[in-house]
Amino acid sequence: MTNVETRPRPGTDLPDRLAASVAHAARPVEEIAAWLDERRQANPSTVERVPFADLAGWEFAPDSGDLVHSTGRFFGVHGLRVRTDYGHRPAWEQPIIDQRDVAILGIVAREIDGVLHFLMQAKMEPGNVNTVQLSPTVQATSSNYLRAHKGAPSRYVEYFVDRTRGRALVDVLQSEQGSWFVGKRNRNIVVEALGPVEPHDDFVWLTLGEILALLRQPHLVNMDARTVLSCLPVEPPAAGGEGASWWSGPQVRSWLTERKAAYALAADYLPLASVAGWRRTADEIAHDEGRYFKVVGVRVSATNREVAGWSQPLLEPASTGLAAFVMRRIGGVPHVLARADLRPGYRDVVEVGPTVQCTPDNYVGRPASEWPAYLDLVLSRRVRPIYDVMQSEEGGRFHHALTRHLVVEVGGGFPLGTGPDFAWLTLGQLGELTRHSYQLDMEARSLLLCLRGLTAASTPTVRTGGSR
Repeated sequence: MTNVETRPRPGTDLPDRLAASVAHAARPVEEIAAWLDERRQANPSTVERVPFADLAGWEFAPDSGDLVHSTGRFFGVHGLRVRTDYGHRPAWEQPIIDQRDVAILGIVAREIDGVLHFLMQAKMEPGNVNTVQLSPTVQATSSNYLRAHKGAPSRYVEYFVDRTRGRALVDVLQSEQGSWFVGKRNRNIVVEALGPVEPHDDFVWLTLGEILALLRQPHLVNMDARTVLSCLPVEPPAAGGEGASWWSGPQVRSWLTERKAAYALAADYLPLASVAGWRRTADEIAHDEGRYFKVVGVRVSATNREVAGWSQPLLEPASTGLAAFVMRRIGGVPHVLARADLRPGYRDVVEVGPTVQCTPDNYVGRPASEWPAYLDLVLSRRVRPIYDVMQSEEGGRFHHALTRHLVVEVGGGFPLGTGPDFAWLTLGQLGELTRHSYQLDMEARSLLLCLRGLTAASTPTVRTGGSR
């Protein structure tokens, strides 16, 4: 196929162009996965677990025990004391990642043969289970693209810092995991290039249809690509108008505002050395009961990154996470049961999350009354799974962090009445929340993109890598 770049069409409706890109999938999943594997082989890398004493450039601050970089850049691991009236735990202490840099998660777009394509990168991250995954064109903190590491500049970053090179299709600040980051925000941006884009072996142009097809397999499309692409105004097929949704747009906004105001949250820094219930050894910072996560150190070498080698801490979850939506049809229109979710690291207390968002193993041995609502339902045989695929969290800060992405459908007899923290929303309403900062959380954005891939698929059930 001959690729012919064409100039942007400012008069053309973006949702229509995105719909055409969703409908176009010339390359099969196997071909793209083989390209990723070829780039993995062409760019060898190593990740070695090392004790904290061998993390070059990192140290435990003598006054607080916080794990910080000697330059004061990149990120640090601090302690956090949390008090809230949300949920079953009114207070706890934990380590948390503090990264003040605003990262660019940016994708360059371009029309090729009249169809919108997206420039995706085969990017190595030390925490990825398979080392290399499909990533945004640029995935870099300001410490990286301003070259605090003294390495090479981030390729294509000029498209996101120089407005003359393209026009923004999406540009919004979004949060990351509120249980692992405090106040973290990333610039999720898609820029349509106004001129030719120089090719590179580690980058590939893909349509939305091709990317959505990849989401039917585990660990191919990374978390950062999923969050950026979820923010695009892709219209769900046969979504109907405002009257087709259970709640109107103003009702959704009022519900979310009410839930943000309903709960108290105090999250205060404290020295990492004094965090209760956690212990530090030469090799890890871990919870006394082995739950939640640990912080470990790695030494990395890579042949296609801005620097050839570095050391860093990584957060390693104790077990696999779960992000699940309950779906039912209301008036023939698919709705998902969304939850107002409070996490200590959110910038605005509450964001909209999936029906269930937790690590199930953390509740082993605890009373059923303390389990998240609907956890037993989504794991039961009373529901029909329509999407069940393991996906990776971001590999630049997390080590082998895996989340089972699950969508289960219930019948029309399932009650529409919910508790105050839950609401039935359409995919279109979830998409509308992504247009604004700090409204739809990372896990819900990731599931939203997977759901868009599901509606574009011909197969009614997608199940790869999950377990029941």
